[in-house]
Amino acid sequence: MNKRDFKDKVYTELSKVAKAMSNPIRLEIIDLLGQGPFTVEQIANYIGQSIANTSQHLQHLKNAKLVQINKKGNYINYSLSSENVYHTWISLRELGINSNAEVEKVIQDFRSRQSVDLQAIDAETLKRMIDKDEVILLDVRPEEEYERGHIYKALSKPIDRLDDSLKDLSNEKMLVAYCRGPFCVFADEAVALLQKKGYHAVRLEEGYPEWALKGLPVDSL
Repeated sequence: MNKRDFKDKVYTELSKVAKAMSNPIRLEIIDLLGQGPFTVEQIANYIGQSIANTSQHLQHLKNAKLVQINKKGNYINYSLSSENVYHTWISLRELGINSNAEVEKVIQDFRSRQSVDLQAIDAETLKRMIDKDEVILLDVRPEEEYERGHIYKALSKPIDRLDDSLKDLSNEKMLVAYCRGPFCVFADEAVALLQKKGYHAVRLEEGYPEWALKGLPVDSL
């Protein structure tokens, strides 16, 4: 094999990974699978696609070795093939935000249309506040995801049940809501609801996967 053939083959194989990720639906799937394994039915429901369409996208990701299949009883779960896949997604996300002004504009436009101030704090600030017992931390993801793993001292308050559990929350401390990541809107919805009910509430800039990847304290049931 000469040098030209070597480079052609290497870059061709690498391009298969880039091609697999060059689709908005597949990027959303990778983002979702950062929470852990899901069935195709769950994935389809969360990303608003048909099961058939979702299956096709999962097959593309599987062929590129970005996701893998795990059987649990009668269920087939899809998960990221390695932690490196999520690291790559984070790097791509940050590159897109920093190099494409339209991404930041879309984010700002969405949040500016909300009727409340969606302030955010970073992970390091939150860690210090938790240690000083200055906040009440709310995990507003579905309970199943909370049980897989969550930020330490976080309470499970799924967004679809949050309104019913407000009576259990003290308004003497700041409430911090977090969900799956910076593009997950569960935390935004939670902050909007909490502020309208008179609570001092903010959101975490990132989500549980980013917190865990930084080596910050987590718990699981």
